[in-house]
Amino acid sequence: MAVAFGRVLRGAGLRVPLDSVVTFVQCLDAVGITDRNRVYWAAHSSLVRKPEDREAFNVAFAVFWERLSAGEDPETIGVESTTLAVDEGDDSGDDASDVNEPSVTLRFSAAETLREKDFADYSPDELIEAQRLMHRLRLAGSPRRSLRQTSSRRRGANVDVRRTVRRSFASLGEPVRREWREPSERLRRLVVLLDVSGSMEPYARAFLRFMHAAMVGRQRVEAFTLGTRLTRITRELSHRDPDKALARTSQQVADWSGGTRLGECVRMFNDRWGVRGMARGAIVVVLSDGWDRGNPEVLDEEMRRLQRVAHRVVWVNPLKVTPGYAPLARGMAAALPHVDAFVEGHSLAALERLTEVIHDDERSDIRASSSTRSANVTLATRGRSN
Repeated sequence: MAVAFGRVLRGAGLRVPLDSVVTFVQCLDAVGITDRNRVYWAAHSSLVRKPEDREAFNVAFAVFWERLSAGEDPETIGVESTTLAVDEGDDSGDDASDVNEPSVTLRFSAAETLREKDFADYSPDELIEAQRLMHRLRLAGSPRRSLRQTSSRRRGANVDVRRTVRRSFASLGEPVRREWREPSERLRRLVVLLDVSGSMEPYARAFLRFMHAAMVGRQRVEAFTLGTRLTRITRELSHRDPDKALARTSQQVADWSGGTRLGECVRMFNDRWGVRGMARGAIVVVLSDGWDRGNPEVLDEEMRRLQRVAHRVVWVNPLKVTPGYAPLARGMAAALPHVDAFVEGHSLAALERLTEVIHDDERSDIRASSSTRSANVTLATRGRSN
């Protein structure tokens, strides 16, 4: 709601910086969103910076609250156009009290919202707002059984001898009640490989913010960039301040918007980190359009190695949404037979679907059917021949 209302005020001509929106969010957390009067003063105190902006703010808030009360999702409210007109009027008229009353006309459109908008068309301000929305995504893999044991109330599990004996002291040494234990659950490690080549530049800046949201949202995340070299950016992205995290990452990644050697980069990851333990049992997410200047046979072999040790390999391609798209690029065609899920990644809505794919533990449901997989292999063969 706060982000959507901030967009409305910016469309009305008010200057609403990001820190004011953050303050508004904190105010809403304190007062709630059910009381119109409290929401109004929370917004007024945090978003109105000049006295001359009050009238435009009042009209914008009235329109926004009316649509919010009608049940419309606040995140889908966007400003199509905004006009500010002042009617000078005539002092001799009967309605002299309405003279010089500023009026704001707001027209809303849900045709193109931030959630469905392509990352390549984002402005810098929209990227900042999108990062807030990305923090709402629960990017967590499926749980796995751990070697550690935890107490359990389920009868038939392993008997916890130590706790059973300890509780028996209260009944003169008689084990009246048995205690149970079972293996605990632990979230699988998530490894994200981001292609930062020139062809991915319009999407890499959004994906980098998505990776930061994943880093601060859960602990077991490893982040790398792929270009002409492999760069580990886990430490740089772990800072909770997004501006500092992105600044440190930009200093660390020297091959931003350069060439692409996916095969060599994946081989370096396998040799140095992946096969040795980082990718074992993990969910590996590759964010790339599949364009590769290296040898596709190298990428084919390294993706095969990666799939052997990983729990699941998910490839996110922002070009997949293009009508008539087929994975005929040499790199994409070489990697596709070794991918468990091939999904879109061009918008926030696509990233929401990605989180669902990552959370789904049924590998047989994620992997394509035998007929679809045969078609993918055929396309891969055609792509390599081209």
